[in-house]
Amino acid sequence: MELKQIFKANNPVIGVVHLSPLPTSPRWKGKLQEVIARAEQEATALSAGGVDGIIIENFFDAPFSKECVDPAVVSAMTLIVDRLKGMVMLPMGINVLRNDARSAMAIASCTDIQFIRVNVLTGVMATDQGIIEGKAHELLRYRRELGSEVAILADVLVKHARPLGTPNLTTAVQDTIQRGLADGVILSGWATGSPPTQEDLELASAAAADTPVFIGSGANWENIPQLMQAADGVIVSSSLKRYGKISETIDPIRVSQFVEAAKSTVKQENKVKSNTSIKQFN
Repeated sequence: MELKQIFKANNPVIGVVHLSPLPTSPRWKGKLQEVIARAEQEATALSAGGVDGIIIENFFDAPFSKECVDPAVVSAMTLIVDRLKGMVMLPMGINVLRNDARSAMAIASCTDIQFIRVNVLTGVMATDQGIIEGKAHELLRYRRELGSEVAILADVLVKHARPLGTPNLTTAVQDTIQRGLADGVILSGWATGSPPTQEDLELASAAAADTPVFIGSGANWENIPQLMQAADGVIVSSSLKRYGKISETIDPIRVSQFVEAAKSTVKQENKVKSNTSIKQFN
């Protein structure tokens, strides 16, 4: 996947809109317009803060079904994505939790957005929803049937889960790309708000070669300068919310602070590389 082609940036910052509980979820309150209004506020705040892309996910639908969500969830997410597209001129993606990649691909293809996130594309993971098996073969065939070019960003050893067996991170990354045909890979910590280690990011980047590696959790404006040195982009939400609380809405000021920290790291790296090249030429 060419990052510049989708995000118009070498090291994109992708902000997440956590949707309020949707129809049929345990905490659904019966007011879809309130869900839409909050999603619009968060997408606007992310855009105003300077992110390079947005991903929408049904985060507050927990506890999740492990595979297929209810048709009402698909309908609601499709409606919301279409509404946000009309408000925010940014690349957009979707993640249908916990692992309904087929619905995500359908929504993305029908609403003409650019990418999806898939928590388990390959391998087998033990999660709080039970055993989840990757179904890359089904998803890739479905994308072809739809005639779609939606990019697939896939988690490797996703958070809130444990692999069955003890796979090597390098092997897991390579399998996700070479056998699962992911367009990009995502590396997270063990839980929401927990960052991956610098060492794991470096291992993943080396294994991924030319395929982009995204930080998938735990990034904030204090640790992003270090983490971004070993990654091609970042997906962020929790640290952008008011007071840093997951239940709050996105704060555009915190978004700006994060984007500035992330982009200054990239600029500094480019400056160092440029100076090194000049010295070598001289």
